[in-house]
Amino acid sequence: MFSKYPETVILAVVAVILFLIGSFSGARADCFEGIGCTDSEYFARYELRKLSCQNLWYVRNRIYDENGYCFKTRRARKQFSNAGCLYWNQGAVPLNAYERANVLSIRAIERKKGCG
Repeated sequence: MFSKYPETVILAVVAVILFLIGSFSGARADCFEGIGCTDSEYFARYELRKLSCQNLWYVRNRIYDENGYCFKTRRARKQFSNAGCLYWNQGAVPLNAYERANVLSIRAIERKKGCG
């Protein structure tokens, strides 16, 4: 079937397909100095308390961004690109146990600090 195509063309097509699969599979996790990696560590609340409201907002929304959330607010769209986003409903964003716990911890700290 592929005999009429040169081997280099076939390899190039396979490379593109593998790149595209890799681009859409899984999160692009970030690691933050002092608190850890968003998808593989539980953030310590005492470390989160040290962060400003702006930084708490950023880390929380970065977790959603890593997992394909489509942002609705102007502020978030300015900070995070909606290019390639997949989920308009925040509840539908597939978060693992670490990410879910980290979002909950960040929200709790934001409430205690009175972040708006």
